[in-house]
Amino acid sequence: MAEDTTDEIKETLHQEAEAYRNDSDQPLGGYTAMASGYLALVGAGLLAARASRRDGASANVGPWDLALMALTTHKLSRTLAKDAVTSPLRALFTRYQGVSAPAELAEEVRGRGGRRAIGELITCPFCTAQWVATAYAFGLVFAPRVTRGAGAVFSSVAVSDWLQLAYVRLQKAQE
Repeated sequence: MAEDTTDEIKETLHQEAEAYRNDSDQPLGGYTAMASGYLALVGAGLLAARASRRDGASANVGPWDLALMALTTHKLSRTLAKDAVTSPLRALFTRYQGVSAPAELAEEVRGRGGRRAIGELITCPFCTAQWVATAYAFGLVFAPRVTRGAGAVFSSVAVSDWLQLAYVRLQKAQE
């Protein structure tokens, strides 16, 4: 009886996933696994913070920390998802397509299922940002000085990137 119910639930979930996909190759199972992994990591981090008697108050996230966190998240997520130097991290899940912007690569996600889902995550700076920001938040709880120091480096590089792009644009405007 229970096995029949389980089979019915699986079949219903399969049918709903197929209806959602609309003939696309969306790796819903891979997305589910990644979201579950993310939630498990957050849960483990929260349990570790509680066990070590650290709470969110120890992070003391003020406006300057939030600005540092935002700039760091922006820069680190783009570095992980688009930078040529980090392409070996993405190579198992992507195929090189060319250059998409200054110091950024265009890559096509390859594979199916979980491999495709991971490829989509690690080539999308918007998607990767959630993971980076979460790691930064836990960094503020467990190692605030180191986290702020690393944040200052990535934030400085982000501002430098914008200044470099503005400089090039100004040069082109004067031609």
